[in-house]
Amino acid sequence: MAEGYKKILISLCLLCLIILSLLLNIVKIILKPVWRLLMGSRVPVVVRTPEDRFEGIEKLGYNFQPNYLSIDGGCGIKFPRVHYVDEGPREGPVVLCLHGEPAWSFLYRKMVPVLVNAGYRVVVPDFIGFGKSDKYTNPDNYTHEMHCFVLRKLLDHLNISQMTLVCQDWGGLVGLTTVKDVPHMFSNLVIMNTGLPSPVLDFNDDNGDPVTGPPSVLGKLQAVVPFVLWRSLVQLIGTNMPVDRVFAFALKRDNVDPAVVSAYGAPFPSRLYKGGAARWPLLVPMLKDDPVTAHLEAARNCLKTWKKPVLVMFSDSDPVTRGSEKLFLNLIPHAKQVVVKGAGHFLQETHGELLAENVVKFLKEEWNGKGM
Repeated sequence: MAEGYKKILISLCLLCLIILSLLLNIVKIILKPVWRLLMGSRVPVVVRTPEDRFEGIEKLGYNFQPNYLSIDGGCGIKFPRVHYVDEGPREGPVVLCLHGEPAWSFLYRKMVPVLVNAGYRVVVPDFIGFGKSDKYTNPDNYTHEMHCFVLRKLLDHLNISQMTLVCQDWGGLVGLTTVKDVPHMFSNLVIMNTGLPSPVLDFNDDNGDPVTGPPSVLGKLQAVVPFVLWRSLVQLIGTNMPVDRVFAFALKRDNVDPAVVSAYGAPFPSRLYKGGAARWPLLVPMLKDDPVTAHLEAARNCLKTWKKPVLVMFSDSDPVTRGSEKLFLNLIPHAKQVVVKGAGHFLQETHGELLAENVVKFLKEEWNGKGM
């Protein structure tokens, strides 16, 4: 009983913080036009992170050859330049690794060598707005459709198919949306610390389990309050997001080298470079008519009929996606599951080699027609 009261008290405190954040957002909306009028200046549409920001990262294990793609969107539209890692044998089976918020391909640096040594070709793009890819300065230029379009263009450019998708965080939302659009291009899925969330304020979501059904209204509210608070804070601080501090906080229990934390923040020398990081959390659907809702619902429906191999590999200590693995296990009953013990949200950073070994084992055993 006491534990129940404690949870309710914590939820009420978080709710008060949400209300305060919303009030501050209202003040921001009122004052922002005045600030722009008095203090605003011209800014470029796209910026490129100076190369010297990445000096020394090879000493941290990120010693991959850079590759770049300039995308022609047609009708005179040019997209920002995209950076990607492409390591391993050209004719080897392809593993596509997708990062999330606010990370970049640096997150996969411990997994790439293990996969390459096992004979795989590993492709790790930086989404526009992150890593060594160019960045729109205005958060409004970032949409779910833009990220999916750019990923498809990259895959077409590389002329790869029958690949294994390894995805985490927003890499899952973009990657699995792409899977439902071109399922024939993917042969295996490795799903880590991500989700295909229904709208946050959808109280009828059954999390892919029609037998259990949707949670109670109180249970749903308790579940969504932390995310709504995070979203409100992101909306409030916008492009002033302290990326270094986000990683320092997320990795503080793992005693990660401060140089590694700095490397995660290297792509963002100023707020002009943080439009993508400021936008992604706000694209998580809140209501049923939000633009991303239809894409994620279609991705869920795709996974319901998915017959190819799937590995669901979530950490046991992720406060962001805890419990989301149940959705994938409900949608894909034949999926294999591995729980990564002692890992937080950025499990590639702390358990990269182990994850890669699990992926290799999964792919080899599937190739040989065995169980895991």
